[in-house]
Amino acid sequence: MSTETRPPAQSAGQPDALGERVELDVAGMTCAACANRIERKLNKLDGARATVNYATERAIVLGWPPQRAGELIETVRAAGYDASEVRPDADDQPDGRADRVRMLRNRLIVAALITVPLGDAALVLALAPQLRFPGWEWVLIVGALPVVLWCAWPFHKAAWRNLRHGTTSMDTLVSLGVLASFTWSVIATVLSVPGEPSFWLGYGTAPGGADSLYLEAAAAVTTFLLAGRYVEARSKRSARGVLDAIGRLAPSTVRVLRDGVETELPVGELAKGDRFVVRPGERIATDGVVVAGASAIDSAAMTGEAEPVEVTAGSRVLAGTTNTTGALVVEAQRIGAHTQLAQLAVLAEQAQARKASVQTLVDKAVAVFVPAVLVIAAATLTGWLVAGGGFRHAFGAAMSVLIIACPCALGLATPTALLVGVGRGGQLGILIKGPDALEASGRIDTVVLDKTGTLTTGRLRLVEAVGVDGEAPDRLLRLAAAVETDSEHPVAAAVVAAADERGLARPRPDDVRALPGGGVEGTVTDDGRTHRVLIGTPELLRERLGEVPPDAVTAVEAAAQQGLGAVLVAVDGVVRGRLELADTLKASAGGAVQRLRRLGLRTVLLSGDRQAVADRVGEQVGVDEVIAGVLPAAKAEAIEALQAQGRRVAMVGDGINDAAALATANLGLAVVNGTDVALKSADIILVRRSLDAVPDAIQLSRRTLGTIRGNLVWAFGYNVAAIPLAAAGLLNPLIAGLAMSLSSVFVVGNSMRLRRFRPGG
Repeated sequence: MSTETRPPAQSAGQPDALGERVELDVAGMTCAACANRIERKLNKLDGARATVNYATERAIVLGWPPQRAGELIETVRAAGYDASEVRPDADDQPDGRADRVRMLRNRLIVAALITVPLGDAALVLALAPQLRFPGWEWVLIVGALPVVLWCAWPFHKAAWRNLRHGTTSMDTLVSLGVLASFTWSVIATVLSVPGEPSFWLGYGTAPGGADSLYLEAAAAVTTFLLAGRYVEARSKRSARGVLDAIGRLAPSTVRVLRDGVETELPVGELAKGDRFVVRPGERIATDGVVVAGASAIDSAAMTGEAEPVEVTAGSRVLAGTTNTTGALVVEAQRIGAHTQLAQLAVLAEQAQARKASVQTLVDKAVAVFVPAVLVIAAATLTGWLVAGGGFRHAFGAAMSVLIIACPCALGLATPTALLVGVGRGGQLGILIKGPDALEASGRIDTVVLDKTGTLTTGRLRLVEAVGVDGEAPDRLLRLAAAVETDSEHPVAAAVVAAADERGLARPRPDDVRALPGGGVEGTVTDDGRTHRVLIGTPELLRERLGEVPPDAVTAVEAAAQQGLGAVLVAVDGVVRGRLELADTLKASAGGAVQRLRRLGLRTVLLSGDRQAVADRVGEQVGVDEVIAGVLPAAKAEAIEALQAQGRRVAMVGDGINDAAALATANLGLAVVNGTDVALKSADIILVRRSLDAVPDAIQLSRRTLGTIRGNLVWAFGYNVAAIPLAAAGLLNPLIAGLAMSLSSVFVVGNSMRLRRFRPGG
């Protein structure tokens, strides 16, 4: 096992993030091509450097003064979309993403409720003339109107916008296919001759009017593709959650000390050099230095350390960390966008902007496919007219080309596999957020694992109680547990739990006091004698007792070299032994790491802890590499360093300090006990507590991605093969509709195979 420590590096792009920038919420994008179109328009503005993220529906424009944000908004609107500036009080603004999800859901419900009976009625009445009634065709046409015009309106609107700007997309073909199906049904009804046979079915001819089955195609295409858009919109809605969640970590108000008086102010009014008060249980408002007081700071969110950090005057503290025990007075050093917490948000946002999507493959193909279909349809119409085939036959062949090319199976290829894969993952305790995760899972070759809270439980346990000068370990532990009984410190919890496991009776202590610098002392009556017990670091004991035996200090240092934390125990002013503690390794950690290696993946342990501690855990679980002593911003940079070596990296983590790294990685996996930020940064959430969920998630994602690719190959292949037959006039409406349905059934059936996925297989 090789080890490596990477020093923190300056984040690329960070100065831009702190300079002039404008953020816009962009509405109306339906595919990655829309984001590219808006980005090109914005970058044409002098001095603007724009990035438009389709997943987060946000545009970030660097080098542009915020007071001129209106010009950016007008540029976006001129491109056919809508935009609004993101303000600090964005929580009070309407959520356009939620509105879009509701809109798609409502249209999908209406389309599904109409399509099912409409399809059944169209099929029965088309093939069973004895069941027809006067005007049956017009009843079906009127019934299809809400689906064709209202439910499919998002596709028509996007197609019209594309037409205005001289471009095409999937929406163009969907809109044309739906309208062509409906239009042909109306034309066929108007031009039909009562009693005239319709189309050859292979064993005879269909009854007259069978060609109105295109109504079913129009409704079904709309319903299927709305379902796909609805799934996509729901997955996109959470893509930006990490930014809001990070922002909520810092308190909104702060108690500023001015002229000796506490004044509660909005945190935005805090200035560099101001002193503010932080009470127990409160989050620290900004990065600063403690000028008065002593306490333990829960900094796991920012550094990944399992133990709270003891701070006194002169100690540095970070925004977003929690004060646990005593009141502090802190002098603000970095405020606003310059805090480490704010920079984490910037890193996460910049990383999300680099995310790709499997749907990009479809967008690129459609960019060529759609214009080609339109040209073929026009050529078919012209060719049959020139050949003397008659208007009805020529128009029917051209419509058949549009309808057979309508990407029903293509639109189902991704969402159906995603739905089944996500559903199966949910049964296995694996939540896959979207197709980005699937694409990344098929390419990763390295898995980076956070230590605290991921490979370990984040809870300390007693490894050994060591007595000196004849002191019995059990007596040493019993006395230590007595004074730690009422403490909530992680060391105390580990000591008390170990005493209880060994069945050691704990005497009730008196005069217990927590000491600044990480210690506790109290009076304990044992076997009729009263003892003063002191627990703490060698530095604390030296301060309290005046002298600590060199052997005791050496033993503590030796324990640290082995990755253990150690505290000394003094009884009646004499050091009587030490307690060695370690973070608890999860039972499933070793097996999960070995499964990842069998999948051909390189495993890396990434930790903010000391090198010795990280090395010890790395040896226990068998990872290939250890990177220790890494601060939050440097975690993302460590991921980028691996990527710069040509590696495709998956990151497994749980803390806020992992949020930027999770977003930076090609694939982010967050464990269930993780913070809200980590979960929103991740592509995959692991609900099952066993770490075996990590290799299971990668295997399931790879299988789902393979299914999507198979669906896409079939869908494109079906269209390529069927279009020449339609152009040649060999596909009548009934056969074309049946072929389209069979293509969709194949895609759905192929996707359903994912339900049989078994972990480890």
